[in-house]
Amino acid sequence: MPGVWDLRARLYDICEGSGLRRGPPKAALFRHMKGRVLFAAIGTGADIAHFPPGHEIVAVDISKEMLRRAEARRAGYAGNLRLVEADLMRLEFPDASFDTVATSCTFCSVPDPLRGLRELYRVLRPGGQLLMFEHVRSHMPIFGFTLDLMTLWSRLFGTEMNRDTVGSVLKAGFRVEQIDSVFLDIILAIQGSKNG
Repeated sequence: MPGVWDLRARLYDICEGSGLRRGPPKAALFRHMKGRVLFAAIGTGADIAHFPPGHEIVAVDISKEMLRRAEARRAGYAGNLRLVEADLMRLEFPDASFDTVATSCTFCSVPDPLRGLRELYRVLRPGGQLLMFEHVRSHMPIFGFTLDLMTLWSRLFGTEMNRDTVGSVLKAGFRVEQIDSVFLDIILAIQGSKNG
């Protein structure tokens, strides 16, 4: 799987630059970061511009090429930001290592989302917070069907457009505290926590 993302790194910024997946809603969500932060799947670092300054953040990605491209953006962050090559389904951090875990358009691409979310749950301290900016399958029939059709194509490139990410978050053990719609019910800002 890392090889696929190494190839996609060249197009990643174009995809992340689309109007529905950038900017103010991400900054508003990430403003809630506190303590030691794990950012899951940093990609080329496009989201670093939306991080609040002054935090200690460990940002992981499975792709060496994504991390290479993220380095220039990392250097411009006004805080302590470390890039680490890692697989979300097999994180090498100890239990309860982080106060916040955050994602951005990540769980459409993790091969086993429930396993990945359970790993995030494991490394989050009791009472720690989950911040997710994710696109999901719409509950509106026409949009849900459209996303199902899009997934037939997008799945070839490692992205599932029609996942029930909120359902997976709950199954992984998190408590969901707030869901804000960024675009219809397709792009969501999710805030949750680990039971303490």
